Amino acid sequence: MDPYKLLEKIVKVFEGLEIPYLVTGSVAAMAYGEPRLTNDIDIVAAVEKRHIRDLLIAFPSDEFYISEEMIRQAIAFQRQFNIIHPASGLKIDVIIKKDTPFDESRFKRGRRIHPAESYHANFSSPEDVIIKKMEFYKEGESEKHLRDITGILKISGDIVDRGYITEWARLLNLTEIWDAVQKRINEKQ
Repeated sequence: MDPYKLLEKIVKVFEGLEIPYLVTGSVAAMAYGEPRLTNDIDIVAAVEKRHIRDLLIAFPSDEFYISEEMIRQAIAFQRQFNIIHPASGLKIDVIIKKDTPFDESRFKRGRRIHPAESYHANFSSPEDVIIKKMEFYKEGESEKHLRDITGILKISGDIVDRGYITEWARLLNLTEIWDAVQKRINEKQ
């Protein structure tokens, strides 16, 4: 199974169960920016306890690894759980949607994108992908997040609302990182 087939499967499952979701992380960064290798798909979703049974059925144990206990823990503590496809080595990180102003904002701003010919999916906006990438950079200082951000700004910079990012950077204490990213972009031009 390739990443786009796996993404198609989870999109169909979530949409069938009417679970609000957004594709984010590296897959979303590639949709707006430059391609790179990744073995995981990050999805923020409003998964609730009532969805657990149907998720376990949709991702059967003979083909996927998915833990009921991990789903319950993720929901209870607003964390994440994984769905792993061992045959391909691909992994889906399902991040539970939080009841925060930022998550409310990014779900309102989601975009419907055509990641493959056979389906559409809900993606985080490029601005919200950049904001989350800055948060992840702040946590672990991995250069891949900065490369993803600069790739988005390089490819999709004309559609990116920098004012929105500046405001959320201020609210989330990311201004220093945002300023450094913009300086890096300006130096490369």
